[in-house]
Amino acid sequence: MSYKNFPMVPRVIFGRGSFNQLNDILAPKRQSINAPFIYLVDDVFKNTTWLTSRISLSYDDKIIFVSTKEEPKTTQVDELVEDIILKTKARPSGIIGIGGGSVLDLAKAVSIMITNEGESKDYQGWDLVKNPAIYHVGIPTISGTGAEVSRTTVLTGPEKKLGINSDFTPFDQVVLDSELTKDVPKDQWFYTGMDCYIHCIESLNGSYLNAFSKSYGEKALDLCKEIFLDDNIGPSNIEAQENLMMASWHGGMSIAYSQVGVAHAMSYGLSYLLGTKHGIGNCIVFDHLEEFYPEGVALFKEMKALHGIELPQSICAQLTDEEFEIMINVALGLEPLWENAVGKNWKKIITRDKLKALYQKM
Repeated sequence: MSYKNFPMVPRVIFGRGSFNQLNDILAPKRQSINAPFIYLVDDVFKNTTWLTSRISLSYDDKIIFVSTKEEPKTTQVDELVEDIILKTKARPSGIIGIGGGSVLDLAKAVSIMITNEGESKDYQGWDLVKNPAIYHVGIPTISGTGAEVSRTTVLTGPEKKLGINSDFTPFDQVVLDSELTKDVPKDQWFYTGMDCYIHCIESLNGSYLNAFSKSYGEKALDLCKEIFLDDNIGPSNIEAQENLMMASWHGGMSIAYSQVGVAHAMSYGLSYLLGTKHGIGNCIVFDHLEEFYPEGVALFKEMKALHGIELPQSICAQLTDEEFEIMINVALGLEPLWENAVGKNWKKIITRDKLKALYQKM
């Protein structure tokens, strides 16, 4: 039996206001005055001085505001890398991602592609990256995706939506400051929190489950229940902000030695074809997965009702047979997810017709 030797984030700082220590953390990592730090920041913060004013730029350091209207694309990564290489005098000292899962994934992917040849689409898959990434830091401003701790960066490429899963993907440093999540809109707070909840349900009910995944998954699930089964708790509750930040961390860790399942596989199809954002896409799919996760879906519906969340309906109503086939191809390409969800004989159970029928409900 050969076991995978997974990397973990080697350094993490947790605490409200810890973002103020970022400059002290980065200073020893500067390679030279010509080697800048590049900050990739969600453009939602473009005019938010309480955050941007605390980023101290020295020498050739640069903030690049990135749009998250769409899920991260391989072309977006390649454009950012080319821009950074052309406009810097030396290889950057580090990439710092400040934002939600999309920005964190972009930061991980850019840090990898600065040291690896070719296009990012060539690295979509498992363990294809040859050279270590440059130093990279993740600072989440919303909780739930687990992107701050995972060994993948999920990208939509020309042919598929798939992560760059590698030992070089995890961040070298993470800053967990719950204050940065204080202005998250309620719907987004719910969708992204449910990404974490769904991580837990898929991991804890999967065939890959083991004591490592179970310990993290159970803790994350308990925290999600504590937060989302109380209709008096919302995104502005400080204790809930800290708890959801830790649920996200544990939820991300729960799939390190496990995998996600049906909701993630099918939401990748929605995202690839329709551009559906990851959190809401997971919710749209999970709402129809009683067959696979009866207890998890029942609890999800309860939490959805408690917080007055209404999901988009009939997003697949006008699709052609060809478009359904595209989504099905993307979903079926995620073989480890299906094996975790249904077992080694998943191909006998998960037919194209079955997936089409499920997508038609959405």
